[in-house]
Amino acid sequence: MPSRSLKQQSARASARSAGRRAAILKAARDLVAQTGFRDAQMAAVAERAGVALGTLYRYFPAKAELMIEVVALVAQREIDVVASVAAGSARPIERLTAAVSAFAARALRGRNMAHALLVETVEPEIESARRSYLPKLARVFETIIEDGIRDRTFPSQDVKAAAACIVGSLREGLVGPLGSKTLAGSGDKIDQADAIVRFCVRGVSGRDDVSARRGGSDHFHPNRQSRPRREVH
Repeated sequence: MPSRSLKQQSARASARSAGRRAAILKAARDLVAQTGFRDAQMAAVAERAGVALGTLYRYFPAKAELMIEVVALVAQREIDVVASVAAGSARPIERLTAAVSAFAARALRGRNMAHALLVETVEPEIESARRSYLPKLARVFETIIEDGIRDRTFPSQDVKAAAACIVGSLREGLVGPLGSKTLAGSGDKIDQADAIVRFCVRGVSGRDDVSARRGGSDHFHPNRQSRPRREVH
């Protein structure tokens, strides 16, 4: 029937459009991971995605719009990974160590993308998008701190301020390792990131005991794949 044929054509067109959009976003994300936001050119994105430049502009009329989508895509992925690590059944101090370590380790392993997401000087619209995900990341740490206060693992404290300080420590503390021209993975970079993890855990818990240090050593390694703990699901 004609109406069914029109619906099928419309469905196929929608699928092609969605596939093109996904290909463009993947190409942009991969390019940003290599060059950063500023040097990621629309023509290069179109070439990687296998679409004409005019087609790219039909989906994203301005480069800033495309880069904002890339920020949202990558940032949400990082939040989801840290949240899955934080949702385990271990003690709060272990979960906090694991969550902070996961963020730092992934940043060092994907140094170029992390530099673009955290450090690179970008246009105001992209900077606004980058900053919008920081409260979401802080909320992950807030849940752990709240659990720790509840079971008296952590002393009473301003939960929002403590979580914001963790995010700030991660962002500012990783500037040096991420900005270096050498590959992330050298001993000094690992030591610096491990020091950031310990600083964050000590600031929240008031402790720097053996269990906290072991948590950092077990979970922090830039070349290890960060995976959710088995007990999460």
